Amino acid sequence: MRLATGLDTGFATLDEALAHLGFVQIDPINVCGRMQDHILRHRVIGYREHDLMRHLHHQGVRTAFEHHLPDSNNLAALPMEAWPHLQHVMCARVSTDSTWSGKLSAAEKKLAISIIECMRDEGPLCSQDIESSRKAKTHAWDSTSLAKSTLQKLFFHGRVLIARREANRRYYDLPETVLPADILNSPTTTQAETDRWLALLKLRQRRLAVLKSSELRLIADEVLPVTLADQKSPMLHLLRSDEALLDSASNESPRTSPPLLIAPLDPIIYDRRVTEAVWGFDYRWEVYVPPQKRVRGYYALPLLHRDAFIGYADVKADREAGLLQVMNQESSSQTHAKRAVSQLCDFLGLRKYSQ
Repeated sequence: MRLATGLDTGFATLDEALAHLGFVQIDPINVCGRMQDHILRHRVIGYREHDLMRHLHHQGVRTAFEHHLPDSNNLAALPMEAWPHLQHVMCARVSTDSTWSGKLSAAEKKLAISIIECMRDEGPLCSQDIESSRKAKTHAWDSTSLAKSTLQKLFFHGRVLIARREANRRYYDLPETVLPADILNSPTTTQAETDRWLALLKLRQRRLAVLKSSELRLIADEVLPVTLADQKSPMLHLLRSDEALLDSASNESPRTSPPLLIAPLDPIIYDRRVTEAVWGFDYRWEVYVPPQKRVRGYYALPLLHRDAFIGYADVKADREAGLLQVMNQESSSQTHAKRAVSQLCDFLGLRKYSQ
């Protein structure tokens, strides 16, 4: 899994990493760096904090964009090949009742016309650039402005895209100004083609996964089953193209590699069932766990050394003080833990860390 997800190879460019993994999940929480930066700093040679956002929104021809995965509400950085596969779900959302991504209300429809016209004349807009009333408190969006809810729905429908970001603020623009013309004009895929693409995407991202029977039927020609010695473990599958990596990893000695603090949603630990079965490591991301029920901490990063998870560190960046604080930590090797925390400190541009 280390080899297959790119931890031990190192991609020369972000485009190579996206092409290999299929997508990189984007998360707004920034306790000690953002999720996407934690995932990519171990995989892309010379990666710096925020490089993914700079790559997505640079001036010139884009090679990747931001959007939600079609089978979830997870925001991700996607290569251009994904665009045709998003069309079915975008069209379907237009008529759903979801207050987050569904059909526009009468007031939102009226505002949407104005927003589109304004973008044609002025370019990218954020919600604060648009004058609108606020919604009633009884609405599911609570006090969110009409401008923000309208822009969000237009984004889910594919009528506007994220053109750039300033901190957490999104600036939207028309798709034809964000994506290359050949991508926008590419043929729409069939639902069957998109379903197959999604099933393969799951394996491209995780490289070893539990497949549903419906997914297996779609990609049986592309995958191989993997049975673990533990009979209680779930049946896993990998891509046929990764079989050589599995063989080489089985026949070689463990590689010398530094200890790494891994992102909570890193591909190698995304599925708790697989993480426990393969690594013997029970891990839960506790951001959404009530404080009194947390075991490791709000944003605890698992500590990986060679072929084992040997602990974790719950860390918090104090940017003003230039300090990385260790809120909670446990490891079978304090030397490895300190080295991994120091590496993260350097990546974030912090001068020191405290414990």
